[in-house]
Amino acid sequence: MKAYLVTLALGLLVGAIYGAFQVRSPAPPVIALVGLLGILLGEQIPPLLRQALARESTAVSWLAHQVKPHMFGALPCATPPAGKPARPSSRQA
Repeated sequence: MKAYLVTLALGLLVGAIYGAFQVRSPAPPVIALVGLLGILLGEQIPPLLRQALARESTAVSWLAHQVKPHMFGALPCATPPAGKPARPSSRQA
């Protein structure tokens, strides 16, 4: 979660600097972002084809275990993963 907040803060800082100098952001056009999405989705096709051609039956969802971790990375969660102790709270009564 900390990395997301730091990234957001730095993005806001850079945006403020661009605004102060009245410079347009060098953000990529929408067509480039659509192309990147296509690349991410295209990376998922070979494993899907391998699984379909092998005709292996699986008890787990391919979407939840193959696509989601790759496309979205490690998303922040409210509970610690199994096997990891919870971090102590800095606010204790």
